[in-house]
Amino acid sequence: MTESAPRALYPGTFDPFTLGHLDLIRRGLDLFGSLRVGVAVNRSKQPLFSIDERLEMIAEETAGLQGVSIAPMRGLVTDYCRDEGIGVLLRGLRTVSDFEYEYTMALTNRVLEPAVETAFVMPSEQFAFLSSRLIKEVYAAGGELERFLSPRVRTRLVARLSRP
Repeated sequence: MTESAPRALYPGTFDPFTLGHLDLIRRGLDLFGSLRVGVAVNRSKQPLFSIDERLEMIAEETAGLQGVSIAPMRGLVTDYCRDEGIGVLLRGLRTVSDFEYEYTMALTNRVLEPAVETAFVMPSEQFAFLSSRLIKEVYAAGGELERFLSPRVRTRLVARLSRP
């Protein structure tokens, strides 16, 4: 990282915030020195947690990390980047299907805002398969969540999805 490192944004819905998300934030900090986590309001998704709950979870989980800021995001990520002076989008790549989706998004974002670059980062091996959707499915099927969520996030998820 150099003194002239661009400002970076890690956007997502983070519903719920997983240890895989935290891993990517740490990797982003190593690359850029600071990182904004943008919590998106996505009209195509029905989040389990409200925007305020997701912001709070991320703040709790990143409290000890220097250089992390957290903010809600509405609208196009490229508009947010332009308005906030952010030059890089940080995105995680877990699978080939992630690549296809993320590649398409990166090209679209480049057309919308050529000044914003996308940086793809692979997660640690233990999180390479992890997604928020999968976490909810594991819990609904009776699986354990200790390897995927922090104790605080796990407590919130269990309370929200309590099994009968």
